[in-house]
Amino acid sequence: MEDKVKFEMEFPIHASPQLLYQYISTPSGLSEWFSDNVNSRGEVFTFIWDDSEETAKLLSKKSGERIKFRWVTDEEEGDNYFFEIRIQVDEITKDVSIIVTDFTEEDELEEAKMLWDNQISDLKQVLGSA
Repeated sequence: MEDKVKFEMEFPIHASPQLLYQYISTPSGLSEWFSDNVNSRGEVFTFIWDDSEETAKLLSKKSGERIKFRWVTDEEEGDNYFFEIRIQVDEITKDVSIIVTDFTEEDELEEAKMLWDNQISDLKQVLGSA
């Protein structure tokens, strides 16, 4: 299997970092925009969509700043892939952005970017900042 490629996307967003952090770091927040439902037991988060379920392990988080997960399937295969959602505040303008870092197969890069576009668009709807 070929290596996945890393990509990063930035999304300007009109919301306070504290509010945003609730939406990216808690099961209830994530279930409002990322997947249909999210359950967590300690460091393990289960993301549920219509007819599928994916489990991810929480690798790290920094309050008000970022959260980083690794899909359990990647971990079982010995891969170090992860996805991270980071909140960035411009020191001068105070503009807030979300930076997404993820990995995907090279031939699925456009699809993966479109998926994140849609996910963040849903987040903006929930926040009322669309």
